[in-house]
Amino acid sequence: MRLRTCLAVAALAFLSSAAALAQGFPSKPIRIVVGFPAGGPLDQHARLLTDKLQAVLGQPVLVDYKAGAGGTVGAQDVMKAPPDGHTLMLANTGVMVINPALYSRLPYATLKDFTPIARTAMQPLALLVNTNVPAKNLQEFMAYAKSRPGQVNFGSAGNGGISHLVPEMFKTATGLFMVHIPYRGSAPAFTDLIGGQVQFMAESIPQAASYHKQGKVRALAVTSRERNPALPEVPTVIESGIKGFEVVGFYGFLAPAGTPKDVVAKLSDAFGQVMQSPDVKNRMVSQGADPAFLGSEDFAKFLASEMPRWADAVKKSGAKLD
Repeated sequence: MRLRTCLAVAALAFLSSAAALAQGFPSKPIRIVVGFPAGGPLDQHARLLTDKLQAVLGQPVLVDYKAGAGGTVGAQDVMKAPPDGHTLMLANTGVMVINPALYSRLPYATLKDFTPIARTAMQPLALLVNTNVPAKNLQEFMAYAKSRPGQVNFGSAGNGGISHLVPEMFKTATGLFMVHIPYRGSAPAFTDLIGGQVQFMAESIPQAASYHKQGKVRALAVTSRERNPALPEVPTVIESGIKGFEVVGFYGFLAPAGTPKDVVAKLSDAFGQVMQSPDVKNRMVSQGADPAFLGSEDFAKFLASEMPRWADAVKKSGAKLD
């Protein structure tokens, strides 16, 4: 009886302290860790939200760069931080759902070591060809590549990244045989796509739209379910005849595992308020991302559903980084 009473008192004390923490949250600046260098897409996304987020939460919101190992360094930093809601990670598809399949000794587990807070955006890609490829649409390109098995090269920003795996998914869906040429980043891959050393590439909308509008490459399709405002004349892959082909990346915020539920709810609600801003939505679209808010529970379900899908793509590609 005494043990039961002690346990009950301890539980009440824990709940009281958790409630007090949530009530006083946030009590200091919020640190958002980005696992990539400043100036990249994730940095732009973080800075798009920080002003309005700190207005909602009433505390400064600071961006902290912990670049390295495909976002792994930043993820470890957040994983080890106190689970009080004052340290968050802005992550993408690669960090959360591709890395666990790509690295056999990854130092974190997505669904175990983190608490999802909010998904804020989806980022479709465009399927691009060199302008000398005699294909004006995706069906013509498929016929072109099918008649040249193993002679069509596709470039990517590196082994195992989203720009590698999306073409692998496309190959699986269409039965095409194309050869992967990995680069160290998207810039040299684009250089060779424009120059004709590779004929095909999948890349995020901002860069793809810019080069397409300049006439340096030709966009044949976008990988989202709906057409993208940055490329309104370019059909989706589904419209082009590949049923069910919808492959997009995402941006989302996570906290360390064990963050109190009330704090998670408060943070998730804050992101929800920020995402209702027309200014935020318009600027997000201009950066090539589609506003796509999910609260904590729905974001967790989304992550659980995405992980096996990308793991299958990694397996079929044969990519491994350790």
